[in-house]
This record gives sequence, structure tokens and C-alpha cells, in this order.
Amino acid sequence: MSEPVSALNNASFDGIASIAEYGLQGMITLRGDLSAKALKTAARAVAGVDLPDTGRIAGNRAGGLCWMSPDELLLLCPHADVSANVETLQRALAQSHALVAHVSDARALFRVSGPAAREVMAKLCPVDFSPTAFEPGAFRRTRMAQVPAAIWMTDDETFQIICFRSVAEYVFSLFKVAAQPKSRVGVF
Repeated sequence: MSEPVSALNNASFDGIASIAEYGLQGMITLRGDLSAKALKTAARAVAGVDLPDTGRIAGNRAGGLCWMSPDELLLLCPHADVSANVETLQRALAQSHALVAHVSDARALFRVSGPAAREVMAKLCPVDFSPTAFEPGAFRRTRMAQVPAAIWMTDDETFQIICFRSVAEYVFSLFKVAAQPKSRVGVF
């Protein structure tokens, strides 16, 4: 059996911001009534954090929950734990109207970091990335150029971006262009 590999094998680029593909990341889509006790309990047990508020992330890559929509969460966990976590969730939610799907291998995860990270992201997304509008813990689904993306910040200079694996090379190329040396505009 072949070993799993990330979309771009940890590719990286340094310009006005540092760009890196994170490699393998466990991701589970969890859909259902987010106010249901069974769903809350199961998600909390597997992720190790409480459900996030609307438009937020709770936790981190090792154990986190991202608010995707009024009936959808994205659970983050180590890649090696996904199968066991899916089984745990499916057992816990067997009597609930819910969907649990392993989506890790259909996604790619990137990091954009450094003092100009906000500027790089603002070049690509129709989002107000000013520090007062988008701070660490904020989570947003949007588009990046021509593709869908999910974005959050882990600190004042670091973004995490999830996109479909099929467009990972395109997204990495977008980042490289937006982060070219001497391309700083000085907006933030």
C-alpha cells in the first residue's frame, strides 16, 4: 500500500512573506444540527475543544473545530488519527441526522506568514484583512482568485489557508506572485 503524500510535498517560497504547504493534515467534515447535544458532545470529545462561534476557529491543527456554515464544522486533527476519529464520530452520531466525511486527502493546507502576510492575502481575496477586521481566531470561507478557500489566523502575522488539493499548485503559484520580493504596497 502506498503512503499518503501531501499535494505539493511541503513546497515553500520566501518573498515579502513566507509561503509553505503544510503537508498532511487531518480534516473531517461534520454536518448536522450544531445545536444538537449529541453533535456537540461528539465533536468536543474528538477535537478536544468547544464548538466555535460563528465565523471562528477553536483550537489548532492538532485538535480544532472550524465554523464552516450554520450546519457544518471542519474538524482538524493529526492525519494519522482521521480514520479512528471518523469511526468515533459515526458511532456517537449513529442515531442523529449527521454526516461525517474524511476529506483530508481532498484538501491542501498552506501557511502565509511574516510582516506582509496580510498584504499578500489582501492581493488575492475580497476580504478586509485589516487588523481590526480580521484577527487571530477569525475564520472565513471566501475565494482566492478563482478558487474557494477557507482562511484563519493563528497570530497577527500568520494565516492558514485550506483549498482543494486539485488546485493546490495554482494556489501556490498565486501566493508566489503575490509575495514577490519588492512587491510590498504598504497597505497594512
